[in-house]
Amino acid sequence: MDLLAIGFQYVSALMVDALKIFQSPSPNFGNRRDYVTPKMVVLHYTAMKSSDDAIARMSDPKSEVSAHYLIDKFGKIIQLVDEQKRAWHAGRGCWGEINDVNSHSIGIELDYYPSIDESFDKRQLSSLNNLLFDILKRRPEIIPKSIIGHSDMAPERKRDPGKNFPWKKLSDKGLSIWPENVLDNGDVDWPIFKHNANIFGYRSANDTIEEWLNILNVFRLRFLPEQKGKLSPIDMGTMIALAKDWPHVKINNSQ
Repeated sequence: MDLLAIGFQYVSALMVDALKIFQSPSPNFGNRRDYVTPKMVVLHYTAMKSSDDAIARMSDPKSEVSAHYLIDKFGKIIQLVDEQKRAWHAGRGCWGEINDVNSHSIGIELDYYPSIDESFDKRQLSSLNNLLFDILKRRPEIIPKSIIGHSDMAPERKRDPGKNFPWKKLSDKGLSIWPENVLDNGDVDWPIFKHNANIFGYRSANDTIEEWLNILNVFRLRFLPEQKGKLSPIDMGTMIALAKDWPHVKINNSQ
């Protein structure tokens, strides 16, 4: 289930040739701990009124934040930190068996203000597709299931890239994943939901109902944005399908 979309090699080769990246170096970076190579991509939105504001913040040493790339609303790709370095984009959180997400990831910020913008600009998404194709072509250790949202790895505090981000379209291009063969699980069972959420990659800071409601909310934000209310059979079936097809944690006693 980790194979790229059919035609990936051909399409990406065309896109890489056309990829244009502007440079705006930020001082906010360090070495990746133990000099690991990135194994995942984390997508964010800036939640700022302009890309210039976002770049200024990510270039201010006092902010202690940055990202490897920013893509503005018009599709311009700006690189702030070299991919070999550890940008400061993810903050506290984890995904699967990775606790230091900054050291293991490439961070991409999208110029998007959720209280103003509704949909993401087509030019911006086109540039994101091109950049992701390029990253996957150059870095075979990064696979589509490891392209995640900031909310996935920090469910207690983050919601980006938000409910309007087109994850399904990204998956259709072989740049992320989407649950298939979702069955109606029938019974609603929190322990089974939690078990499969852990296999897929979600982590709770502590095993409380509040933390798991945060995870339920960000899971829905990405895969079931119209779903509301209590844990439901469709939540169960979707999470079980994700854990079965795209596990991030190896657990022998699967339910």
